[in-house]
Amino acid sequence: MSKQVLKRNSVARAADAMYHDMLSPEETKAIRSEVRGFAETHVRRLARQIGEADESVDTFAFDLYRRMGDEGLFAIPFARADGGRGLAHRVSATAATVEELAYFSNSVAAVYDVNCILAGRTLERASDELRETYLHPLVRGEKIGAFATTEPEASTDLSRKALKTFATLKNGIYTVTGHKRWITNAPVADFVTMLCDSDDGLVELLIDLNAPGVRVGAPDRKLGNRGQLTGDIYLEGVEVPESHRIGVPGEGLRIALQTLTYGRIGIAATGVGMAQACFDEALAHLKTRHVFGKPIGANQHWQFKMAERACHLENARNLYLKAALRMDQGVEFPEPEAAMAKFYGTELAVDMARDAIQAMGGYGFMRSLSHDDHHNPAETHYRDAKIAEIYEGANEIQRMVIARTLFGKELTG
Repeated sequence: MSKQVLKRNSVARAADAMYHDMLSPEETKAIRSEVRGFAETHVRRLARQIGEADESVDTFAFDLYRRMGDEGLFAIPFARADGGRGLAHRVSATAATVEELAYFSNSVAAVYDVNCILAGRTLERASDELRETYLHPLVRGEKIGAFATTEPEASTDLSRKALKTFATLKNGIYTVTGHKRWITNAPVADFVTMLCDSDDGLVELLIDLNAPGVRVGAPDRKLGNRGQLTGDIYLEGVEVPESHRIGVPGEGLRIALQTLTYGRIGIAATGVGMAQACFDEALAHLKTRHVFGKPIGANQHWQFKMAERACHLENARNLYLKAALRMDQGVEFPEPEAAMAKFYGTELAVDMARDAIQAMGGYGFMRSLSHDDHHNPAETHYRDAKIAEIYEGANEIQRMVIARTLFGKELTG
């Protein structure tokens, strides 16, 4: 094992000394500890491979996915009736889970987020039959779920005017034709929960991806999050039983938005995970790398910069936990905290990754150093973090949500 790898394994987590968690319930703290142990053992060793591989079905981390199912990680967000753990604070425990996964791999955290928070949460509203067929196997790690709202011309705007995927109901069967884009897990998923327009308003449908008329495109090739496969879903006259509708006609948008609000809490937590990882890497380097006869960290510039980032990490973690706890209390749309947490945590991830690379200079920028195959995780996090500012509600939209709370909808529109 190279010295660089040994150094990576010895990097301390600054949050253990700096962050005093006064918000999380004891069961959430226990889940965090459990998931951290899992991530240290199973995610860490695969993180570089996942972060650097070209997107393909063959490179998807199926073994890791199944292990997460076997060890009960997918059960954390769900009630006992659905095979879950039945936690009293499911949202905060789930958010802590994705933070710990994202510390090593945002791709793994994003797959978990979509599988459990988006597809799984939507399925919680479905019939007993659908939950038995799709949700329960998801919890066990036997099926993979996807969640589809975005289309080539509709993403931020999910109005009926923007959506083109249409479901026509006749004799108890929806016939669906349309095109969804950038759908996480689609190339490897078994099913998708999908927002469609219909004569009765927007509807949320569960569509089996093996159904006739469904075609899933090849995985997209992205800047980062390469282990989080995305692809287009094409639907040509796909027949979906009316019993696969989740909720009542016209309720589809509300279901999707409520699910996405939960998702934003999860994405905020992934931002914190990536930011913390980059902070820890930078701090270790600043303490040990010498320039002009002294550690780089002896320079006041870096002392002040890291002090500021430590404050930002404190605030970001508190924000997502507060939003999660409000949702645990039954608040369907915990605003403005969810919006605040999402834009603050994800922008911090990008900023901290950039700072870490700057602090580590050439070593931070290396994907692979030819001399000893040195690789710094900040390079992967820098590529992965950018999408967190964009997906599950672009950060500009989060600012609009907060502004609407401040000024009122009659003024902001």
